[in-house]
Amino acid sequence: MALAETGSGRPGLVLGSASPRRLDLLAQIGIKPAALRPADIDETPLKAELPRDYVTRMALEKANAIEADADEAVLTADTTVSVGRRILGKPQDRDEAAEFMRLMSGRRHKVLTSVALSYRGKVRSRLVETTVRMRNVTEAELAAYLDVGDWHGKAGAYAIQGAAAVFIPWIQGSFSAVVGLPLAETASLLASIGIVANTEGDRP
Repeated sequence: MALAETGSGRPGLVLGSASPRRLDLLAQIGIKPAALRPADIDETPLKAELPRDYVTRMALEKANAIEADADEAVLTADTTVSVGRRILGKPQDRDEAAEFMRLMSGRRHKVLTSVALSYRGKVRSRLVETTVRMRNVTEAELAAYLDVGDWHGKAGAYAIQGAAAVFIPWIQGSFSAVVGLPLAETASLLASIGIVANTEGDRP
């Protein structure tokens, strides 16, 4: 999917994700990818794989799985939620979403986002960890939340910018990383290859 023309002398940026949230986050800092090429990889955690290792591996495998021309850079990311050593991925159904939400209710959990940038045979990556506290969620609140359906396709069964925001009174770390892309770290990676964030957006 073509999105924008590449700048003169700069690599064309390929976003290896189908997530509209990541596209929106890049737009916040004035970056428009030249193309979208979602990676198709097996996202099953390895036996006894720790959450930090898992999310880092996912971002790197996505970057390595996407074909790119010599003048293209590939940006990929992966986000997962962990409670202790347990990885909470995207729930398969309503029952698993309910299980995840009950597990996080009234306690803190970690949101881990790894971002990887592949360009000219080199891959750089950054891992960002954010601590999130979820207040106690009553069974009535949980049922209403599950009915909304916002848990579909979300790591940990929720999106902090969605309906579950009412359950999150406190975070420590990067909000944008919880949404799906740590902007400060991503901007730093992109700047290292000449793609500079434009916080003025499209204004003259």
